[in-house]
Amino acid sequence: MSALAAEGAVVRSVAAAPVNAAAYAQLVGRLERLPVTPRLMLLRVIVGIATFFDAYTVLAIAFAMPQLVAEWKLTPAEVGLIISAGYVGQLFGAVIFGALAERFGRLKILFITIILFVSMDVACLFAWSSASMMLFRFLQGVGTGGEVPVASAYINEFIGAEKRGRFFLLYEVIFPIGLMFAGMVGFFLVPVYGWKAMFIVGLVPSVLTIPLRWLMPESPRWLASRGRTAEADAVVTLLEDSATRRGLVLREPAVRPLDAAAVARSDWRELFRGIYLKRTLMIWGLWVCAYMINNGLVTWLPTLYKQVFQLPLQTALAYGWITSSVGVVASIICALAIDRVGRKPWYATAFLLATVPLLALAWLGATSAIEVLILATATYAVLQTIAFSLYLYSAELYPTRLRAVGTGFGSAWLRAGSSVGPILVGWIVADLGIRYVFAAFAAVALVGGLVTLMFAIETRGRVLEELSP
Repeated sequence: MSALAAEGAVVRSVAAAPVNAAAYAQLVGRLERLPVTPRLMLLRVIVGIATFFDAYTVLAIAFAMPQLVAEWKLTPAEVGLIISAGYVGQLFGAVIFGALAERFGRLKILFITIILFVSMDVACLFAWSSASMMLFRFLQGVGTGGEVPVASAYINEFIGAEKRGRFFLLYEVIFPIGLMFAGMVGFFLVPVYGWKAMFIVGLVPSVLTIPLRWLMPESPRWLASRGRTAEADAVVTLLEDSATRRGLVLREPAVRPLDAAAVARSDWRELFRGIYLKRTLMIWGLWVCAYMINNGLVTWLPTLYKQVFQLPLQTALAYGWITSSVGVVASIICALAIDRVGRKPWYATAFLLATVPLLALAWLGATSAIEVLILATATYAVLQTIAFSLYLYSAELYPTRLRAVGTGFGSAWLRAGSSVGPILVGWIVADLGIRYVFAAFAAVALVGGLVTLMFAIETRGRVLEELSP
């Protein structure tokens, strides 16, 4: 498209947009000065319960797998396919539901995704073969893949720039906690009650989430971006009242003028134009690199401990739980520090640090379970600080009109990396040996570090609308 044609397309888009830029700027100014009140904390908790269940279901299959291997006589290739089926479904869900959330709103789509992945959790209880488990995990993945990017856009749109990183990441910490909880359930219940216990326990959070959904207001930024200014004003007024009732004095809104193009209507193709093309390709690279390694490791480790190192089932599950637990601690540290350190330096350092234990495992040969436990856990913990915070960073890179779909497209590459990782481990272990798995992952971590250094932008402390003019 020529420059003149592109300019004309923007003008037509702005002219067609029924959004008042001045009213939108006023609303953003009011949102930016809001303190973190119990009302905002409630929103974070409700969405966090759904995200907890998402994380739990991601790892539940890993702790069910050692028993399924014996019960269904699964080959390493079948194990990889079952694990990857959920991630492939998540890829489709992230793209489909991210786009739908831009059109129909954050809350409606969140509710649909929750219903879908809960129903498929029930279906997994009745799986009778590797093929049936692949199908149910794929459909469950469609739901879980759609939930997190939409939830991330939703949470980000309520909080101001000064507190956004910490507020959002303390919500996102629930994801590694869900992974850790899956490890605890696997350790204590699977040896006694069998693999189905993993899916039964996973239904509990969903029972809480579905009724609590009615306590959540729609995103005011999304409402305003659709021209529904009165509804957006009502939500912001509700949040302001919750602050003043607690005796807090709100400062005057700092209203920053917005260009009309900042509130124009658009579609997914804008992700690949102008300033967003570089951001889109960069964030895709970070998603793939972080999750190919981390989910490749964490979903395979219990099976590797049992099959390769011949550890008892309970010991294999305990080792997997240790890795998840250390990841939670690292995530909390990141949540508390990232607003001071910044996104770009944190990600670049973490990727490059992760290459050290991975190369050590490749050089030493990964000959003992303890060796793998220590060095793989160090890798996972460092990369988990990237993996769990990329939803924050993705949502910061795009304007409201693109935030859910941009985060969805990006996290689709999370799913792609997550589905490739377990398959890659299965192939390499079967054909070359375990040490070469870690050599391959070290190369991926190095690529992630280089992409960050060369192309990432810093978003710390900047208003969402300023980041995406």
